[in-house]
This record gives sequence, C-alpha cells and structure tokens, in this order.
Amino acid sequence: MYFRHSNEMWGEFPELVPGVLLAEAITADVTVTDRVAHYHAIAAERLEQGSESEMPEIQAWRRAFSKMGMKPTQYRCASEALLRRFRQEGSLPRLHPLVDLCNAVSIAFAIPVAIFDLQKVSGDLEVRHAHGSESYLTFSGEIEHPGPREVIFADTAGQAHARRWTNRQSGLSAVREETRSVLIVAEALHGSASSDVPRLIDAIAAELAAAWSSESRRGILSPSSPRFDLSADENVRARQHRV
Repeated sequence: MYFRHSNEMWGEFPELVPGVLLAEAITADVTVTDRVAHYHAIAAERLEQGSESEMPEIQAWRRAFSKMGMKPTQYRCASEALLRRFRQEGSLPRLHPLVDLCNAVSIAFAIPVAIFDLQKVSGDLEVRHAHGSESYLTFSGEIEHPGPREVIFADTAGQAHARRWTNRQSGLSAVREETRSVLIVAEALHGSASSDVPRLIDAIAAELAAAWSSESRRGILSPSSPRFDLSADENVRARQHRV
C-alpha cells in the first residue's frame, strides 16, 4: 500500500508541498482539550490581524480552485471552511479527539489536514483526476460519482475518499470511535509551504506522542519523491522519517 499524487497533479501544481503521517493505536478515550485550546488561540490571534481570505495559505488554495474551474468562494478548501466557522462562532464542533486536534492544528497553520481511517482504504491511495466511475459515500449515506477530471483521493477499488481535492472528505474513511490506524495528509501551495508543512507534521507527531503515546512515521513528498509507503521495510521507514 502507498499514498501518492499522480504525475499529472505534480505537473499542474509543481508548488505543492504534501506532508504525510502514519499513526496507529489511536483511541477515542483521550483528552486533548488543552492542546486544542492552544492551537485555537494561535488561530484567533491570526484572525485578529485579518480574515482567513487574506492569509497567503488560503489565497494559494483559492488560486488552485480557480485553476481547476471552481468558484473558490463556493468550494472552499478545508482549512478555509474551518477558519471561517471558527471566526463566526468562536469554536469548532467536537467530534473525536484526533479530529478535534487536527482541525485545531489546521486552523492554526491555515493548511488543510485530512485524516483517513486506513481500515476503510482498499489498496493504494492516490490524489488524481477522476475518471467518472468512482464512488463517493457522503456522511448522510448517499453515493455520489465525481465527474471526470475532478481531483479526488482515490483508492485501488475506485472509492473516492475526498472530492474536490481538499474540499470534502468521504464518510467512508472518516475517523470514528473504532478507528485505530490513520493516514494524516497536509497539503499546501503557498510560498513558505516547504517550511510550514514540515512544522505542521512535526506538531501533529508531537501531539500524537503526548496524547496517545503513539510513534508515527512521517514524510514530505515532492516530484522527485512522490510516494509514501504505508507498509514499508525498515530502510524505507528510516528514509521517510526524515522531514
């Protein structure tokens, strides 16, 4: 099993910086309230200086959505949607300790963060353009079929685990109480992404170690090293740990 972005995606978005993290032994019985509050405070301080639409991280995603032919204010990347809700309501809904934590880190960095339950992913997972035959499960239980050329997270079985790239995650692989193994993906396109994404991944890894005593395997992907193996030998793991 592996995670990667297609060659076509790298060709269209050479500025992309993806960070990935593989973690196990996740449970729903830990407390992350203080850590969530820490990252919420960082986000609140940033929002005092200007709205989320002014942040370079968000502006870069808006340009990407426009490039893909979507209205950026109709289809917002996940971090913008979370920041907007946080600015309007002053908080985010509590769902699962890991989701709450990653959402908090996401708004602190203004970078989209996705979490996939690996038990629900069949084979490899690739960010690519849809063929039009893939199936996407909504949180309400309905099946949708992304249109051809839509950017999705697709597995080997043709299941779409996210639609419109960083806009809408599937209910199929969402984190639930029984989730144990997860793949966490952060993606950014702005000018300082090459330094910001590793910092974000390191922050999540530190929180996983503190809250779950979970050792994680990490990697930063690039056109020359586009693949993260989800079941790797020790040599590969050592290389991927370097971020």
